Amino acid sequence: MSQPHQEEAPGHRHAWWQVMCLTGVDYFSTLGYQPGIAALAAGALSPVATLLLVALTLFGALPTYRAVAGESPNGLGSLSMLERLLPGWGGKLLVLFLLGFVATAFVVTITLSAADATAHILHNPFVPHSWASWRVPVTLVLIAALGAVFLAGFSEAISVAVVLVAVYLLLNVIVVATALQRVLAGPERVASWQDALTADHSSPIAMVAVSLYVMPKLALGLSGFETGVAVMPLIKGDLPRRIGGARKLLTTAALIMSVFLITSSFATAVLIPAEEFAEGGSANGRALAYLAHLYLGDWFGTAYDLSTIAILWFAGASALAGLLNIVPRYLPRYGMAPDWTRAIRPMVLVFTAVAFLITLVFDAEVDAQGGAYATGVLALILSAAVAVTLSAWTRRRAGAAVFFGGVALIFGYATVANIVERPDGLVIALLFVLAIVAISLISRATRSTELRVTRICLDDQARRFVNEAGELYLIANEPHSRDLKEYVDKAREAWALHRLRTSEGLLFLEVTIPDASEFAGELRVTGEERHGFRVLRMQSTTVANAIAALLLYLRDQTGKTPHVYFHWAAEGNPIGALLRYLVFGGGDIPPLTREVLRQAEPDADRRPIVHVG
Repeated sequence: MSQPHQEEAPGHRHAWWQVMCLTGVDYFSTLGYQPGIAALAAGALSPVATLLLVALTLFGALPTYRAVAGESPNGLGSLSMLERLLPGWGGKLLVLFLLGFVATAFVVTITLSAADATAHILHNPFVPHSWASWRVPVTLVLIAALGAVFLAGFSEAISVAVVLVAVYLLLNVIVVATALQRVLAGPERVASWQDALTADHSSPIAMVAVSLYVMPKLALGLSGFETGVAVMPLIKGDLPRRIGGARKLLTTAALIMSVFLITSSFATAVLIPAEEFAEGGSANGRALAYLAHLYLGDWFGTAYDLSTIAILWFAGASALAGLLNIVPRYLPRYGMAPDWTRAIRPMVLVFTAVAFLITLVFDAEVDAQGGAYATGVLALILSAAVAVTLSAWTRRRAGAAVFFGGVALIFGYATVANIVERPDGLVIALLFVLAIVAISLISRATRSTELRVTRICLDDQARRFVNEAGELYLIANEPHSRDLKEYVDKAREAWALHRLRTSEGLLFLEVTIPDASEFAGELRVTGEERHGFRVLRMQSTTVANAIAALLLYLRDQTGKTPHVYFHWAAEGNPIGALLRYLVFGGGDIPPLTREVLRQAEPDADRRPIVHVG
């Protein structure tokens, strides 16, 4: 697990199977509660429903994310694909919307994992029965401990993940193998399960239909795929090897999890009485731990509990690290991250407080949080399926587009069905969306007068124009037809308003905006001679900020004080001008340019001069 806000250095990269363990603390840890939730949702039908979930995993989610790994090897995942495929404000607003579901999935991972870890603690036979009513306090303590670790500084811990996953999977192999052995030794149990199955469902078609209906409730078993592509930069090797390693990681993890899901759901459905899965039952949120204590004794069961608690707690750590990496990966590039979000500790406090609130709202119940978690997971996989479908379509790969389009329809159904039945997940996601959008837009507005230029480059022609100009008099011109009349009229205006003569080496300055939704970028200045006039041309996300950045650059490079000349724009509503500036990069350019310069250069004597006539 990498330190939040930092890119992993090549020397810290690892083999794909080691990175798989980092994903596995989230993916594999769902075995702690998935069989119990499946039994509650589908009853005796849970093995059939789980089998359909596994089919969707192997033939839907896995191919989708293998495609995502090939198109987003930098770890930004499907959100970055949608951002590229939908440029401009549309793509960025979609990303902000989906970030709400990302936050839902990750925050509920923290709260759900902590709640299930609490269930394993309180149901252990060595823990006093008087603690049974302490579910919420114990869960809050686990979440607080997680936040405290990050406040102290959470560094590289992939070796811990490898050990946790290895021990946890080994113990699960022992528990599931023992349970299957008990099933084979008692055929009457299988017969009883079959009787319960056929009593409620008259035909295989009815079983499949009901399984499809309840399948969205089992979506927790699909978690981990987005994390799998997010950790791609940690995989050792060049780009092709990293992509190949990520695909091995995703495939191996899906196969391991599929085997465990099928065997554990069958064993728990056959061996555990239905009432034990309900709230207050001994198998609620801990079906495999119930079997471990029942068939392998309390000492082995306690070891299994400790392993489960450890991996569930570490799954929360993985989710929190993911949240702390999402903000710097997306929002600062949009200019939509307040200054305090750059610091880890304030963000840890915010996410810990949100996790506290969700724990209190759901009373630290594992089953109650399943809908919210499934909503976040399904929305992420749906967005990935839509992204690879659009990508295949734009590349004219009709077969792939049809296949992934079908996968997107299936996940679309699952997402909608889950939201309709359990809307609490959508409510949480929308609250996150509202918070993210509000904070982002406020931040974008407050940061709008920054220079917003990462680098300035002048081509040879532009540099020659500057060097030969003498005094730097730049006339701001909004380019239209760019014919002789336009430049002659502009030169006459410069004389009428500012008494500037063309013999004074005037330079025309033109800025075009290809995409105003971008916040910052490189400024490339090209020189061009048109109709006897010298023109400096550049593209930027905003006009005012680009002009201010160029003026400061020219001052530092030449040692001269640049002068820029504007004419007043047509009169209009100042609020409208501000909105045009924030959304389209235009607005009332002269005062905005002066304000950007004022904030960037506090010394008025060194500040480039803005003239408006």
